[in-house]
Amino acid sequence: MSKATLKSKIFNDPIYGFISVPDETAFRILEHPYFQRLRRIKQLGLTNLVYPGALHTRFHHAMGAMHLMNEAIEVLRSKGVDITNDEKRGAIIAILLHDIGHGPFSHSLENSIVSGIKHENLSELFISRLEYDYDLYTADSIFKGEYHKKFLHQLVSSQLDVDRLDYLSRDSFYTGVSEGVISSDRIIKMLNVKKGELVIESKGIYSVEKFIIARRLMYWQVYLHKTVLSAENMLVKILKRAKELAQKKIEMFATPAFRTFLYNDYTLKDFKYNEDLLDKFAELDDTDVMASVKVWTKHPDKILSTLSKNLLNRKLYKTELQNKPFQDAHISIARDKIMRKMKITAAEAEYFVFSDLVESDIYNPDKIRINIMFKDGSVADIADASDQLNIDVLAKTVKKYYLCYPKD
Repeated sequence: MSKATLKSKIFNDPIYGFISVPDETAFRILEHPYFQRLRRIKQLGLTNLVYPGALHTRFHHAMGAMHLMNEAIEVLRSKGVDITNDEKRGAIIAILLHDIGHGPFSHSLENSIVSGIKHENLSELFISRLEYDYDLYTADSIFKGEYHKKFLHQLVSSQLDVDRLDYLSRDSFYTGVSEGVISSDRIIKMLNVKKGELVIESKGIYSVEKFIIARRLMYWQVYLHKTVLSAENMLVKILKRAKELAQKKIEMFATPAFRTFLYNDYTLKDFKYNEDLLDKFAELDDTDVMASVKVWTKHPDKILSTLSKNLLNRKLYKTELQNKPFQDAHISIARDKIMRKMKITAAEAEYFVFSDLVESDIYNPDKIRINIMFKDGSVADIADASDQLNIDVLAKTVKKYYLCYPKD
C-alpha cells in the first residue's frame, strides 16, 4: 500500500473530527476479521437500557485511542523525546489491539460462559496469532510492559493513558453524561518524559484533577449505575442458567460459535493449545448472545424463559444500594416472596434474588502513578502536587453492596 493510499484512509469521528490511520500495518490489522468483529460489540454492553445513546462499539473506542496515541507520540517527539518510527508503530498497534480480546458483553461473559478467562489474556493470544502475519514484536513488548522505554507502555496502560482518555470522552458523549467531559487534548499537550517515565507538565495539573474527578463520577453514574448493574446481572443469570441446562444435555438454541462455549468448559490452557478455539471465540459478538436470549424467551424452562423475557422487555430487577452488607433476613423476605409467586425452589430463587458488592478505586498510589513535573524539573505524585484534591479520599476503595430482586 502506498503512502498516498494510506493518507486517504480518513474516518470521521464524532469526538475528534477527521482522523487517519498513521501506519500501514495498523491499517491492515484494522481490516482483519479479528478487529472488524469489534464493530459488532458494544463498548458499554447493556448500558443503553439506561442511557439510550450508549450504542457505540469497541471499534469506535479502539480507533479513538489509536488517534490519541498518534497525537501523544508527536507531542513527545516535538519535545525532544527519542521515539523511533518502529517504536511509534509499535505503540500505535499496541493501543489498537488493547481490547481485541473482549467478547460480547465482556464482563458478563467472563463470569459465566468462559469463566476465569480475562479479556487481557485473550488479547495477548490474539496478538500472538497476528504475529504470524505481521511483525508485532515491538507492539507485543510494549503491550506487555516488557519494552525498555517504560513510558510507551504507560501510554497504553496506566492511571492516565490514552485508553482512559478516549473512553471517558466517548462514553460521556454517547451517554449524554456531561460529568465525564475531560480536556484530553490539553492533557496530551502537557505530556513529557522524565527519567524514562511519563509525566505531566505542571501547567496541566488542573486538567488531570478534572480527569480524576470525571472518572469517579462516570463510574458511579454510568459504569456502576444501579440499573446497569441490574441489567448486567440479569444477563449473567441468563447465561448461567443456559450453561446449567446445557450441561444437562438439554437442547438449547445457539449460534454455532456460541454453542461451542455453551456446551463446553474451556480453560486458558485450552485456548493456548487449541488454535481453532480462539477462532471460534473470534466469531462471537453481541448478535450471538441477544439472538439466543430472544429465542430463549420461549424455552420450556421457566427460569430461563422468565429471565430472558424480562431482559428483552426491560423488566429489570429493582436494585438497592447501601454501604454495608444486606442482612440475611432482608434477603430472605424477598427470596420467599418470589418462591411463593413463581412456585420455585430456594436454589432457583437465587436467579431472581441475590446480593453482592461492587467496588472502585479511582486513584491508587500503589500502581503506576500520575507524576507532575514542575518548571525546575522536579517531579511529584499528583497526590502531593495537587492543592485541590483530597487524594486520600480518592485513593480509598469505595465498596457498595447491592440487592437485586423483581420489582413486582
